[in-house]
Amino acid sequence: FLSDINFDLINTYQVIQRDPDPLIQKLRQHAANHSKNYYYDIRSQHDLDDRIEIAARFIYLNKTCYNGLWRVNSKGEFNVPMGSYKKPAICQPEVLRTCHAALQGADIRLRDFRKLEAGAGDFVYFDPPYRPLDKTSFTRYAKDDFGAEEQEALRDLCRALHERGVKFLLSNSDSSSNLYNDWIFQAEIVKAPRMVNSKA
Repeated sequence: FLSDINFDLINTYQVIQRDPDPLIQKLRQHAANHSKNYYYDIRSQHDLDDRIEIAARFIYLNKTCYNGLWRVNSKGEFNVPMGSYKKPAICQPEVLRTCHAALQGADIRLRDFRKLEAGAGDFVYFDPPYRPLDKTSFTRYAKDDFGAEEQEALRDLCRALHERGVKFLLSNSDSSSNLYNDWIFQAEIVKAPRMVNSKA
């Protein structure tokens, strides 16, 4: 089971799961037309209806925007400027077909973490927007921000999961340590570079 509140991300997973070939064709078109003007034209298209086109736009923008950062404004509109890459890897058929095979049998849904259904013996991994290290830290990956209220709700959900016999792992910034200081939480600090890039 895979879920997220970012429609573009979940739609892309679902399109790849169903059939990656039409998506590959669209990405080849994006790669052939890539330029500064083309990037900003595609970025401005916020009202697409075709799910394959939406997925192709998502991948194209993610591969060609500044540092591969997915960021939206309060209207849910992607607003990252174009990055500077000599040959961005816009279309990677082998990668998409490998993902297609890996996603077979997966239940992929657009869903808030609060609607999680899990029982004893299940294992859940949470990877929320990290709690800000400072006031300039970015947390808006979808239309609705993931702020202090959501961080606390996620902590409370983890407590409830523990009581139901559900095992879980959660990644977050070290600034979250005071949120998870109960005895049920075993926190491990892992030193890792915080890099966002289009090759990830």
